[in-house]
Amino acid sequence: MFIEAALFVVGIILLVKGADLFVGGGSGLASRFGITPSLIGFTVVAFGTSLPEFVVSMNAGLTGNPEIATGNIIGSNIANIALVLAICGLLNPHALNRHDPANKGVKRQALLMLAATALFVAVAWSGTLSAPAGAIFLIAFVLILRTLWKESRIEGTLPILAKGSLDYILTAGGIIAVIIGAQLVVTSAVGIATALGISAFVIGMTIVAIGTSLPELATSAAAILKGEPGISVGNLLGSNIFNLLFVMGIIALIVPIPITETGDLLIMAFFSLAAIPLIYAGERATRVISAIVLFGYFAYIGILAGLI
Repeated sequence: MFIEAALFVVGIILLVKGADLFVGGGSGLASRFGITPSLIGFTVVAFGTSLPEFVVSMNAGLTGNPEIATGNIIGSNIANIALVLAICGLLNPHALNRHDPANKGVKRQALLMLAATALFVAVAWSGTLSAPAGAIFLIAFVLILRTLWKESRIEGTLPILAKGSLDYILTAGGIIAVIIGAQLVVTSAVGIATALGISAFVIGMTIVAIGTSLPELATSAAAILKGEPGISVGNLLGSNIFNLLFVMGIIALIVPIPITETGDLLIMAFFSLAAIPLIYAGERATRVISAIVLFGYFAYIGILAGLI
């Protein structure tokens, strides 16, 4: 267990430092291409921070454990809103304000995230995600990206943050550090939990789901603290859409995915709806709502773990 604990610490360090590099590079890319930081967060950053979910879920699907893939994606999407976005709201409620110039496009992204969630729940309610469902998800994903790209251009509303080719190095290095850090944290946490006798189901829905959401948490918190709210919020909304439409779409094309727990789909939809008041409320209300949502998330985890 000593080795697992040491790897856990190393993973946390990589996550924090990688997130810092990631935010710096992402900010520069936003300025370089003249697009909003929220779209950079929604695409480049969301893709990078969602890679752990993609790798874990794809591996589970290909090894005959599609239920793990589904649990990981649903659990990660819940954590992105109820844990990560709520924490960001507590750290800096003003950063979630849709009127901030850096958050241009966040309103549309939030609505599209809810639409993607509704589509996923409606299709998954049949009990199985097959190849046609995967095709529908991927087509919807492409249409969402196309819509947001057309509306993302900005002209001189944000400071010039580009740092030349260094932006690419920072972004790539940040992605690599975050992914490696997340893998170390998840692997070591599972090892510790197993040694303590925690069930595999609870590990999958809690530790693995939270672990694969750690890149989003580290990157979004770093963006909030560095004054880049657009990257933070866009990252979370984009990650949820990426998880549901791209990751599950790819897996469904390869192998049928049974949906055995429809109750978890409703819980995911409920927590996803919480993104709207968090973005639309005033600063004081945002902090209160963030605390309520965070409490609800810990209560949900407590129920899964059999503690409540």
